[in-house]
Amino acid sequence: MSFAPWRFRYFLVYLWIGIGLYGVRNVHAVELDSSKLSKIQSETFEVVVPKPDTDPLSYEKPLPLDLLPYQFRNDRFYSIGTAFALGANRYVTAAHVINGTMGGVLGEPALRDASGQIYVLDKIYKYSLQKDFVVFSLKQPPHTVLPKLNTTPVLNQPVFAVGNALGTGIVIRDGLYTSNTPEEEAGRWTWLRFSAAASPGNSGGPLLDKNGSVMGIVVMKSPNENLNYALPIDEIMKAPEGDAVFDNREIYTIDIFDTTRWLDFRKTLTLPMSYAEFSSRYLQVMNAQADRLLDDLLENQRTTLFPQSIGSNYFLNNSDNYNYEHSYPLLVVRGTDGTWNLAPSNNYRKGLLPDNGYVEYGSTMFDLLLFHLRKPDRVPSGQLYENPKQYMDLLLQAWTLNRNVGDQADRITSLGLPEKNYILQDGYDRRWQVSIWPIPYKNAKLTLFSLPVPDGYVSIGRLTQAGADQYIASKDLQVLSNYIYVSYGGTLEQWREYLKNNNILPALFSSLNIDFDYDKNFSYKSDRVLFSYTPELQEITPDSYLRMSFSFFNQDGKWLWDVANVTAKPPRDDTQLIQVIRHTRPTKDLADEFKNPWLDKLYRKPPNDGKVFYGSNYSMIDFIPGVPTKPEGVAPPFLYSVFYRTKGMRQQDEMSAKLDLLLKNLQIYEH
Repeated sequence: MSFAPWRFRYFLVYLWIGIGLYGVRNVHAVELDSSKLSKIQSETFEVVVPKPDTDPLSYEKPLPLDLLPYQFRNDRFYSIGTAFALGANRYVTAAHVINGTMGGVLGEPALRDASGQIYVLDKIYKYSLQKDFVVFSLKQPPHTVLPKLNTTPVLNQPVFAVGNALGTGIVIRDGLYTSNTPEEEAGRWTWLRFSAAASPGNSGGPLLDKNGSVMGIVVMKSPNENLNYALPIDEIMKAPEGDAVFDNREIYTIDIFDTTRWLDFRKTLTLPMSYAEFSSRYLQVMNAQADRLLDDLLENQRTTLFPQSIGSNYFLNNSDNYNYEHSYPLLVVRGTDGTWNLAPSNNYRKGLLPDNGYVEYGSTMFDLLLFHLRKPDRVPSGQLYENPKQYMDLLLQAWTLNRNVGDQADRITSLGLPEKNYILQDGYDRRWQVSIWPIPYKNAKLTLFSLPVPDGYVSIGRLTQAGADQYIASKDLQVLSNYIYVSYGGTLEQWREYLKNNNILPALFSSLNIDFDYDKNFSYKSDRVLFSYTPELQEITPDSYLRMSFSFFNQDGKWLWDVANVTAKPPRDDTQLIQVIRHTRPTKDLADEFKNPWLDKLYRKPPNDGKVFYGSNYSMIDFIPGVPTKPEGVAPPFLYSVFYRTKGMRQQDEMSAKLDLLLKNLQIYEH
């Protein structure tokens, strides 16, 4: 996903650099009149935000804060950018410096002078998202000598970049004014290009000519070479006071396909506003634009989306998708050929927990986080489903999330309580528990969408900057929840606990009746099918395993998420199992690799004929019960197969008897 003016992206990495800053405050000038240094120093300020008073995070061991430079560990603020005086109680910085604070988990930004005095922002008077500047006043401004401005700079002359380099105080570095570069979208203005060094933290600082006059405001560092960007100061001065201008071209992509959608973004707000007022309106504007872009992107792709598009048929008719266990969540994505399928998980890992628990985790190519928790046996399901802190603490026992302090990585063991919890139902009425945790030292938030399942949880999530980025993450996850494929599996005892929690069950489960009495009987009943069995066929104990896999069915023009495969296994034996599977008739566009197996089932050809067949030290029998009644010559829309497997090489009579036990109480309700 991408939703940010391209020029901001270089700064997002270091806007909240927080840990690992080093150096000392100093002023260094090359070929600049020393008499101007005190004036420059009085005109230029650090932009700072307060550090949190308390840390909600817990760590594996105490943070080695003594590894940090004295200046940083004793500072009550994070230093994030630069500002300078522009006129009588008017100051300017780069817009992206304060954008990152809006909706953040830290306090409001302020200015700090060379003596350490803090000045609180008062009103916002000018703002441009595209040109990347904001002009504001201070509540109790210091006395400053107003700068001289140079609105007609000369190429190939010495320049000086002044700024809060690496967050360690104001420094001055020299170079040349090398060229003018037209604005990327339509050449509406030109950027000043210069070779003076610019580091993280320089954003918002002045670019000076050899006489100390302000030529522009530093807004962007070149990623590959030391040719950096400044906005001409004349662009700020001629902008009308009283306008906040959102005039940009935004792009949006989402993880399920590689299509990008862009829209022109035009919005003006009336100023002045307080920082708090502007922060609130800024988030409203940016969030509304994110909604507009996402809605436009999905509408543009409406006819090619899963599961209604023709490109979905490969997935919907691929029995591998519901014949195998997917307790670990996978994302359904569209390939470049328009075909939808399950995306592989990058960096897949599995970490063990006590009492038979474990965590599987990984990510997609777009850094969507994926989790499956098999809860420890000692943790009651009902307790876990109601306690997001406990769930996250269990994840962090396996999933490594570190905080870097100096050159040391300290493992985070708890995020504490989430700041927000709510329930969201996806398009198939699955109930996702949404939890959002603040991570103050990064000005970040972790957003997790979690789906309770019989053996624990599956989750998808994103770790993003706080504010507008976190809103976009939540919107993305809401869409992606409809594209998560997962089966529901667990022991019968886990199922018993899970089914007690009606408030977390998908709506589908209201039509299911899963009933069992240990050592006596198991039965499964839905609106589509009924079957049952006794220990004569397979053990029924608390440790017996039940898995339901799902597919997507088109019923009366509406797409439903429903059970496609029910698998039951005895404890401690993966070779023996029972399966009742629903097969959908392949569509006409599919190749023979789909049509031929369907015809084999339709006409009960081997191995679908109730005859024993063999694998590696196990025996199997498969049968297609009564074909749904249809007019002559019309193929049915679905078939059911009943499958039994056991270890050893068994004879036909024995396997037929087992099959009869399963078929005895089988009823197919749908037609």
